[in-house]
Amino acid sequence: MLVLQLRVLLVLFLTSIMGAAQYMMQDAALMNYIDRRFLSLEERLEKCNQDILDYVEGFRDLSKMVLSRLAELNNYDAKVKSEVENLLTRIEQAQRDIDYFRSATDSNTCIEVDEDLVKQQLFEEAEEKKKLKLMLNASCDHMLAGIKSLKIVKKTGHKHGSWMKDPGKKHTKIYLLNGSVNNVILEFPDIMTFMESNYTLKARRVTLPFPWEGTGHIIYQGFLFYHRYSSINEIIKFNIQKRNITDQMLLPGAGRIPAYQLSPSTKIDLAIDEQGLWAIHAEPETEGNIVITKINHVTMAVEHTWDTPCSSKDAEAAFVACNTLYVVYNMPAGGTSRIQCVYDVLDAVNTYDIPVLHFPKRQGSHSTIHYNPKEMQLFAWGDGSQIIYKLHTKQK
Repeated sequence: MLVLQLRVLLVLFLTSIMGAAQYMMQDAALMNYIDRRFLSLEERLEKCNQDILDYVEGFRDLSKMVLSRLAELNNYDAKVKSEVENLLTRIEQAQRDIDYFRSATDSNTCIEVDEDLVKQQLFEEAEEKKKLKLMLNASCDHMLAGIKSLKIVKKTGHKHGSWMKDPGKKHTKIYLLNGSVNNVILEFPDIMTFMESNYTLKARRVTLPFPWEGTGHIIYQGFLFYHRYSSINEIIKFNIQKRNITDQMLLPGAGRIPAYQLSPSTKIDLAIDEQGLWAIHAEPETEGNIVITKINHVTMAVEHTWDTPCSSKDAEAAFVACNTLYVVYNMPAGGTSRIQCVYDVLDAVNTYDIPVLHFPKRQGSHSTIHYNPKEMQLFAWGDGSQIIYKLHTKQK
């Protein structure tokens, strides 16, 4: 009996142990499964975090690129606007030329000349010349016959620049504009102050809102007229005393190539003579020949434009005096400057009879040459020196 009870207890004990072992194996399997699931979730979360970081970094790079492009587009907005306006002007000019050629061309090879039409055209040309003479005051009848002497007033040392008096004002002030790109005018009460060794300390400084380009600016009746830097063909009218911009204009066809081959920084050269404000430039359509435009200095409107036979090749400067353009040429390495192309807008000068005029007593080159109609002298900038040339004139 006792043995039987022991056997029953042994069976129960073994059964209990085996059940516990089975439960432990099931718990271990469950824990292993849960562990694997957590590892899988952690890997997915890590990948998700990495993807988010990659997306954030990519978005930052894209934002930087977009902002950079927007800044560039904003900077070029004014330039693009100017180029579009210039292109529209050229398209309108081309359309007028096409309309003209279309009306002037007949499909027949033999064209009968209409004498009445020819007479009408000649009459219209004569009337146009009369209007030009009235506009330009044909009483201005002198022409350049020689360059008598020179005076080197000062040597600032700057390679490029422009200096001048205001021929439209009754004062002795001298204006100095250093460099081919700058925005500061130096104003001196007289030429003696300008000639002093510490001249910059005695100058009144006038700062422009926009810098100029080239050396072709001019001062007339208290206003500075200049080609705005980084624009194709924008001319600004600036009041020197009030220090503000009063007007501006776009000069059709100008600003795409240098006005003079030997002065490449000057795309538009502004000039003053007895008749007022002129613009000198070159165009690809004229094969580099110089074009001159009469501008109303009050309204900043174009009054008339002339294509000249004067080439911009080997030219270093030019000026207008008494309705006549004088173009100055030189060697690329520098030499004796000479005037060898003259163009009178009213055909009052037989340019073929004019001898070549040489600038006296110096070798080198000019950055600018401006005519002062009040004193009938040339204010020039040559190799860092500020020079005055006296002129000899005669009747046309």
